[in-house]
Amino acid sequence: MKRGLMIPVLVALLYLAGSGTAAANEIQLDVKERTLANGMTILVLEKHTAPVFTGLIRFKTGSIDEHPGITGISHFLEHMMFKGTRIFGTSNYEAEVPLMERIDSLGNLMLQEQIKLQNPITAPDSARYKELRQQIADAQAEGKQYVVKDELWSTYLQNGGTRLNAGTGNDGTSYFVSLPKNKLELWALLESDRLKNIVFREFYSERDVVMEERRLSLENEPDGRLDEAFGATMFWATPYGWPVVGWMSDLQRITRGDLEDYFRIHYGPGNAIAIIVGDVNADEVFAMCEKYFGNLPPQPLPPAVMTVDGSQMGERRVEVVMDANPEAFIGWHIPRVGHPDIAPLDVAANILSSGRTSRFYKKIKEARLGTVSASAWEGRIPAAFYCTLTPMGEHTTEELEQAVYTEIDKLKTEPVSNWELEKVRNQMKASLLRGLDSNGGLAFRISTSKAMTGDWKHFLNAYEAINRVTAEDVMRVVNKYLTRENRTVTYLVKAETENNPEISNSGH
Repeated sequence: MKRGLMIPVLVALLYLAGSGTAAANEIQLDVKERTLANGMTILVLEKHTAPVFTGLIRFKTGSIDEHPGITGISHFLEHMMFKGTRIFGTSNYEAEVPLMERIDSLGNLMLQEQIKLQNPITAPDSARYKELRQQIADAQAEGKQYVVKDELWSTYLQNGGTRLNAGTGNDGTSYFVSLPKNKLELWALLESDRLKNIVFREFYSERDVVMEERRLSLENEPDGRLDEAFGATMFWATPYGWPVVGWMSDLQRITRGDLEDYFRIHYGPGNAIAIIVGDVNADEVFAMCEKYFGNLPPQPLPPAVMTVDGSQMGERRVEVVMDANPEAFIGWHIPRVGHPDIAPLDVAANILSSGRTSRFYKKIKEARLGTVSASAWEGRIPAAFYCTLTPMGEHTTEELEQAVYTEIDKLKTEPVSNWELEKVRNQMKASLLRGLDSNGGLAFRISTSKAMTGDWKHFLNAYEAINRVTAEDVMRVVNKYLTRENRTVTYLVKAETENNPEISNSGH
């Protein structure tokens, strides 16, 4: 199930005392935190195991901060943040300005033609639209003479940078890179320059790239189609209902002005968290961040997302028809991150599907009915407990769905064993420990916790909460949330091409 483009790395800690059922309070992470006068948060974790560091900036802005008409703009903006600034990525910025103004003017005219083309009353004629599109392409080609392609990337690479990338999800966007320890000032210079002097050059060609990404990841992928239909059905009011990459019709109409407005509102210093993990000195990092980020002007925070879906009043079911093997998603509404019911829901998901001794594996996979996974998704707004189902052989999705409900019903009536609770705790501890030596993993986990809850220690507190979950807690939350009335079921159904070839390429 792909509810976002960014997958936070599962990570952990530096020092553990003892073994066995070590609790999170035994983990010592000496994270130092400072807030600049403009509201930007700086976090530093010194880790002197190798002469390198990871720098990451997380903006508390993802697809849920969008609205209909500009869905996908968070991810599009992430792409455009690599297009250079007034200083980098150009050989003559002054010469670019009139060209970009001309392109903007043509783009606005093209948008008006797009609106006409959607209206059958105005006798649509695509000739003018095509003419304007070609003029934009010609102007962009003219502007290429001034573009220094990928100068940010090449500058980082020439200075030992690795793992340079970015990711956009439902709840946030992150930009990250690993560098040698003596390149801290270079990181601060380049990243602050992106916030001060960004230029959205090559706008329309990059918009085409994003639309192609949507075609490849969603429209031509059965999983993507299924996920898109699932989200749109389950979340009828909240912005989890649209994909991170956005609706195609919105991507086709986003203008450079829209992008500049979105950047101005959502990329202010008060909405950003910078974290450095590695072989650095915290005081030096704070001084460097003050020097380069401290003069970013403060601004109001973006409006909070307040929309909720409300109570679901009955099961929702939907089919996606494609020429693909059958598959299904089942989802139930659950509370947002920080709610005390999240920990027992997480334990329930792991008892059901984590490892070869899990209930789904023993009762479904070993019986060769199919494969099923379960997960509790924590979001900034109420999200979902969900299962993904893939039938095997001659078995049907319907059989698999009933097998899933049989195992969930057992959780509602029979207390889980102490052995299962202990197994899940050990599995989750092991998962945490696997990230031990990763600067990038630590940076992701700490910044995500801070951005989602305001407390960088949230992921440690959540782990402690897991250790306190009882069998009664699991039974209570499964009865409360995993009900028929609260669930959404989405099937991927194979097209019957032999009898009805016309539907072989149809989708949701």
